[in-house]
Order: sequence, then structure tokens, then C-alpha cells
Amino acid sequence: MPNSPTPTHCPYCALQCGMNLTPAPDGTVEVGERADFPVNRGALCGKGRTAPAVLSSTVRLTSPLVRSGGTLVPATWDEALDRIAGGLARTRSEHGPDACGVFGGGGLTNEKAYTLGKFARVVLGTSQIDYNGRFCMSSAAAGGMKAFGLDRGLPFPLEDIPKSGCVILVGSNLAETMPPALRFFTELKENGGTLIVIDPRRTRTAEQADLHLMPRPGTDLALALGLLHLVVAEGRVDEEYVRERTVGWEDARAAAMAHWPEYVERITGVPVPRLRETVRMFCEPESAMVLTARGPEQQSKGTDTVSAWINLCLATGRAGRPYSGYGCLTGQGNGQGGREHGQKADQLPGYRKLDDPAARAHVAEVWGVDPDSLPGPGRSAYELLDALGTDIKSLLLMGSNPVVSAPRAAHVEERIKSLDFLAVCDVVLSETAALADVVLPVTQWAEETGTTTNLEGRVLLRRKAISPPDGIRSDLEVLHELADRLGVEKGFPTDPEEVFEELRRASAGGPADYSGITYRRLAEEDGVFWPCPTEDTAAHPGTPRLFLDRFAHPDGRARFVPVTHRPVAEEPDAEYPVLLTTGRVVAQYQSGAQTRRVDELNAAAPGPFVELHPRLAERLGAADGDPVAVVSRRGRAVAPARITLGIRPDTVFMPFHWYGEGRANTLTNPALDPTSRMPEFKACAVRVEAVGRQDAG
Repeated sequence: MPNSPTPTHCPYCALQCGMNLTPAPDGTVEVGERADFPVNRGALCGKGRTAPAVLSSTVRLTSPLVRSGGTLVPATWDEALDRIAGGLARTRSEHGPDACGVFGGGGLTNEKAYTLGKFARVVLGTSQIDYNGRFCMSSAAAGGMKAFGLDRGLPFPLEDIPKSGCVILVGSNLAETMPPALRFFTELKENGGTLIVIDPRRTRTAEQADLHLMPRPGTDLALALGLLHLVVAEGRVDEEYVRERTVGWEDARAAAMAHWPEYVERITGVPVPRLRETVRMFCEPESAMVLTARGPEQQSKGTDTVSAWINLCLATGRAGRPYSGYGCLTGQGNGQGGREHGQKADQLPGYRKLDDPAARAHVAEVWGVDPDSLPGPGRSAYELLDALGTDIKSLLLMGSNPVVSAPRAAHVEERIKSLDFLAVCDVVLSETAALADVVLPVTQWAEETGTTTNLEGRVLLRRKAISPPDGIRSDLEVLHELADRLGVEKGFPTDPEEVFEELRRASAGGPADYSGITYRRLAEEDGVFWPCPTEDTAAHPGTPRLFLDRFAHPDGRARFVPVTHRPVAEEPDAEYPVLLTTGRVVAQYQSGAQTRRVDELNAAAPGPFVELHPRLAERLGAADGDPVAVVSRRGRAVAPARITLGIRPDTVFMPFHWYGEGRANTLTNPALDPTSRMPEFKACAVRVEAVGRQDAG
């Protein structure tokens, strides 16, 4: 009998596109369409289509590795697990629990993220846990919490986008980062709606726009304030909505009025007529949305920037109304769920705050521990990485590659090398895993069952389609074995559904309430939107659309947050006269640890490049394809020039997927947002130098 297809989801971005997987007779796995899944309706990008390539034993880890004489060599599971437990126990004994660090990933399932947070706090007793999602969505999360009292990337399904009258897309190149989502914006235009894209580059996404604004990197906050100034000046404020559904308008209004259009033009480089046109296009339809991504969020003022865009939505009566509102396009596959259930330094499952006594009591009861035994909030991601080798002596890392993905990456690499002990769980030997004392090979998306939460807040069930190769274990099995070796024999099940049942209890009554979601419901309903507090589908089908009746603050009202423009942390000067911004390309994903092992994707995007304007190239004497060096106060990167009119003359762009001399994050600035603790990936001062081909190797 032929194998029947298994319905599941892509391992990459936060769309979590539906797909069918069918084992082939030759041992490979075939990807098929799932046309009935509403997020992608069968469409897949190249990364999704080729995802099974990483399942091959020719590219993945197949045995535990331990360091011997400076080299990683194969070992048994017992030897590897004993070494990890011994290393963590020794650190805890000699330096205290907070000398043990834990670093997770936005690609881990909800079950893994939940268990990793529990392991850190119950087994190790450490406060030092965070995850790479801090680099992706944390500013939007902080802005959403301030304004609405709740953070869910999109408060409405993607299917609402084509029904809106206007969408402002800020700092997103979704045509390359999540291509199947582009159809919703195409349908928006087909329905008579308009698309405004804000990006310093003319990307594939910007080419689809009715209006494209190209602000100087790091000035999105001023731009949003200038638009709100015009909304007020032109009498476009929805006074009734502001009065009945919000608080704090007067202070926010006063802050915005200090940003008159000509002043904003000088800061951003966006002409005043285009500012006025944006306001007209946004305000005239009955409904409109603002969607942000990493562009405005990965800034040292990212939270304030998100607040400014939310203020624009609130002042015009757009939030909490049909086909309107503010949303964040979450990046990583489980970036939403990963921050809801305990990987983040200040949070407990259910999006509860770690410093809230009631939250601590609730979760401690589920875990069977004393609330006083739970550590308090720890360091954020970059601060944790920066403390490696000093305050933090040992690190357990799951599903992340900070040697490539962290800002000031060369410094982070040195901090990792200075650790007394590093253990990494991954599917491939990433650049970070290559530095470890112990590396554990773990199961992948197609080889395990578990849940993820996509950018809409839709909880999904990934199903196991194939068995892993011999010698591969799941992350849940790893944490179970380590907990047992460290003296905690119970509370760390290896069955994902059993873990999810505990997660349901731990999240019950919290902001991200999953208590009414079961594996059965996820299979039958093809996903359930949280919050969902009861299993009875008729009583509570989930919450696809938030805030239609009230916001999540106790009084039901949204909060305006008064904010004021401030410059990027590192402005250009005579020595470093150009701004660098970073991002992704369509054929690679995040640090590239997996996609760089797929031949088809490497053929499409074989390596890094520096995108620069012809005027800058002419000053350098560089032709297209010539190697150029980009130099910041933190280091130097070299890559071929890609000359284009689609970028500002004062800006260069580099994708961040590669290690080596073209590593973009060697250059980036770890200046942190004071609220979200997100680094300023999107703007730092650099100079660009021509490099002789003989010097570029």
C-alpha cells in the first residue's frame, strides 16, 4: 500500500504554511500542497519545498559529539548526556545557579519552549534564560502590551487584509521573507484597497506598492509622528472613538504636534507631499491597517516606534474595528509561542510575568514546587550572551546560532569561546555548535509531533510524518534525561501531548490562555486562535479577532503612549558616513544553518553581498560584483558589490545569513531598546571601501 500523506506545517517562518508530507520509496520525503489550509492555500516558497533536504543524513548530525583534544568526536548518548549534566552541576556547585545560562530559539515548538523554561527554573534554578526571539518581535510585543494590554502578533487573521481599505506596511519585505503571504496584498489591491510600503530599499515588496516611502534608516519614529501631526492638523482624528475607547490622547497629541511636516522631511528624507498623500490614502477608506516588521522594531527605540504607529491607528479609530488595526508580522516559525510559554527572561507560561506573585503561585502549583524557589527575571538575550565567560560560566543552547545571528557577532563568538562549558542541541553542526564541548543531534519538524503558534495567534499541530534515523533523540528526551541526571526524576515527560496538557494548565487564566486547546481540536479544526479558555468548541471557538469589544486593559480602553523622535544610537560622521541596514533574502533563512545546506537554495543565493547606490559605487570606483569592505566600529566585512538604484545613496544593505568574512552581524550595533532590550540591527554607522580582488579572499 502506498504511504498516505501526513498533513503538517513548514519548519521555517511564522506563516507556518500547511503542507503534506509523503515518504517516498527511495527514503526521501515528498512535499505536497495543502490547498485547504487558509494561510497559504497550497502555495509554498522555495524554502518550504526543499525543507526535506535537511532531513538527509548527509547534511544533518547523526551522532552525539564530544570534544576530545580540541576536536569534536562521536560519542554515545550516555557519555554525552553525562558530560552535560556534569558540566552544569559543576558550574552550579562552584559558582551558583545563575552561572548556568540557557538560550533557546524561536523555532522550538511550544512544548519544547515550555519545557526548556521549566528546566532552567526548576532543575537548574537559574534566572539566566532568554531566546533569539528577543532579536525579532520584542519591540512590537512591548508596544502592544503598553497600548492594548496584550501582545499577539496579528490581532486578526491574514484573510482580513484583502478586505481592508488601506494597509501601511512598515519595514517588511514579505515578498522575500514570507512569499506566500504576498497574495493577501495582491488581493487587497484587486479589491480596490491600497498598499503603502515604507522601506529605505525598493524591494520586491515595495514594487507592489501604490505608494513607496524611502525614509532614512532609523527614522520610522519621526515618520509616524509626522503622519499623526498631519492627521490632527487636517481634522482627521476620530474624536468619538478616541473619547470612548482610549485614554492618554492629549499627551500623545502634544508630542506629535512637535513633529511638523517640514521637520519630519529633514529627518527622514520623505517629501512633505508624500506624507500628505499617505495620510489621505490611510484616512479616507472606512478601514485601514498598519503592519510592522523588523525594520522599525530592530532599533534602539523600537518600542517607541511601534507605539507611534499604534497611536496613528488609535487616533484614526482603526484599532479594534473590522478589517482595521495594528499588527506585527512575526518572523520566526514559533516566535509567537516561543515568547508566550517561558523562554523569555521575564515570563512564565501563558504570557504571565515572572515578577507577579499570583503568576508565580499559579505556575508553581502546576509544577509542584514552592513559588519562592522560582528565580526572578534574568538578562535579555544580548546581555546574556555578553555575560558569557564572566558571570555565566556554562551554557545550554537549543535551536539557535548566535555566532551568526547576534549583533556584534565577533564579540559574541569570543564570549562563547570563553565559556567553561557549552552544550548545543541542533539538527546540524552550526557555527555555534562547532564551538561546543558537547553537541546533541535532535529530531526535526517532520520527525516529531508538537504545536506552534503562527503570526496570527493560530495554534497549529505539526504531525510526525517519518521516523528519525537511529541515534537521534528529541529535545524533550534530552531535557528529561538531563533533569533525571541532575536530581529531578519527575515532571519532564517525553511525550509532546503530555507536555501540552501540562502547558494548558499552566497557561489557564493567563493572557495567552491555551487551556481550551487540545490536540484533538487542533487536528479537527486545523488550528485554534488563542485565547481559548474552554474545550467546548460551541462555547468558545477561539479568538480570531481581538479587541472588537474591548481592549485587554482592566478598563477595556487602549492607551496612547506619548513618544518623541530621537536619533539612532550611532549617527554617521566623517569617519563612518553611511548607514548600514540588514535583512533577509528569499532563498535563505535566519542564520542559514539549515538553508545553506540545500543545493537549490545555495544556487539561488550563494553568498553575501553589499547593496549600494550607483553614486556611492562611483565614489568608491567599484563596479557591480567587485569586492567591497564595510567597516563599523565593531569590525569589517567583505562581500561583492550589488549596485542598484533601489536603495538610498546614504545607505547600504547586507543580508545576514552567512558566517565568515561576509558576516553582516560583525558590524551591527548591540545598542538596546530600553524597554524591549532589542538590539539596533537596522541602523549603524559604517564606511565602505573598495577592495582589490587579490585582497578579498
